[in-house]
Amino acid sequence: MLKDRVAGAWLGRCIGCLIGKPVEGFDRGLIERYLKAAGEYPPRGYLPALDKVVEGLPSDFSESRRGMLRGSIDCMPRDDDIDYTILNLHVLETYGFDFTTEDVGLEWLSHLPYKATYTAERAAYRNLVLGLKPPETAVYMNPYREWIGAQIRADLWGYVAPGLVEYAASMAYRDAALSHVKNGVYGEMFIAATVSAAFAVDDVEEALKIGLTEIPSSSRLAEVVENTMKWSKADGYWGETWERVMEVYGRYHRVHVLNNAAMVVLSLMHGGGDFVKSVGISVMCGLDTDCNCATVGSILGALKGLKSIPDRLVKPLNDRVRSMVAGFDGSSITELARRTLKLAIKKLST
Repeated sequence: MLKDRVAGAWLGRCIGCLIGKPVEGFDRGLIERYLKAAGEYPPRGYLPALDKVVEGLPSDFSESRRGMLRGSIDCMPRDDDIDYTILNLHVLETYGFDFTTEDVGLEWLSHLPYKATYTAERAAYRNLVLGLKPPETAVYMNPYREWIGAQIRADLWGYVAPGLVEYAASMAYRDAALSHVKNGVYGEMFIAATVSAAFAVDDVEEALKIGLTEIPSSSRLAEVVENTMKWSKADGYWGETWERVMEVYGRYHRVHVLNNAAMVVLSLMHGGGDFVKSVGISVMCGLDTDCNCATVGSILGALKGLKSIPDRLVKPLNDRVRSMVAGFDGSSITELARRTLKLAIKKLST
C-alpha cells in the first residue's frame, strides 16, 4: 500500500507538472480559448498541440513546447518543481532527518546552477554566495519572500513522513527558512503536512483540514485555505469559487503563495478525488499552473496511489525525468520513488 502511494505521489507530481507546464503564466481566459479551439475543454490529460490562431496564444506555441504536449512527450522534461523534489531527497540521503537550513543551502550551491533558480530561490542563492546565513538569506534584497517558491519544495517532506504531519511540517520549515518568511514558509508547511496526511486518510478534504493545523490559525494563508474550502463546498461549479478567490485575493502577483494555494485547494475540493478532473481544474484556473498542477497531482497520488492514475498518462514519461540537479539528470522515477520509500520506512520505524 505505502509503496503504491509513494509511487503515485511521485508520478502524480511529475504528470501534474507536465500537464500544467505548457500554459504556465497564462490567464484563465487565454487557457479557455486555447482549449476550446483544440476541442478539449475541460482538458483530459496532457495538453494538445494546436495549429489554429488563437487570440493571445504565442504563434509558436506548439513548436516551442515540443516535449510538453501530447504526442511529443518522451520523458518528464526538466522543471524546477521537480528539481526541488529530487534535491530534497538528496539532502535527506546526505544529512539524514536532522538536516539543517544551512545544509540545504550548501546543497543548493553544490547541486543547483544559479540560473536554474528563480525569484526567492535566486535571491537566497545570491545571498549565500555573498556570505549571508539563514534566516538573513531569506530577507536581504528578496521581494519574493512570500511567493510560491517554498511551497513547490514541500512534497518530499510529506513523502518521507507519511502520516507524521508535524514532522513533515517541521522539515518543511527548515527548508523554507532559507528563502522565505511568514506565509511563504507556511505554504511549504501546509502542503508538506497535507501530503503527509494524504498517506493516512482516504478523503482529500480531511487531508486539507489536517494540513491546515500545522500553520498559524491567524495567518493570511490559513484564512485563504479556510475561505476557499468554505466557498468550494457552497458552490456547485469550480468557476464560481475561482471568481470569489480572485475577487478577494486577485490583487496578489500570479506567483504569490496565497492566490496559488487557493487554486490548489479549490481544484482538490471540486475535483472529488478524481486525478484527471482535479488536475484539469487546476490547469483551467491559470496562474502558476505547473506548480499548482504538480501539487494537486502529488496530493492525489499520495491519497489514491499509482493505480488511480490512468496508464495513458504514465506511459509517455518512459519512467525518466530530466533535471538540473547535478548527478540526477535522466533519473528513473521508479528509482526515485524506491529511495523515497526506503526513507519513509526508516522514519516510520524510529
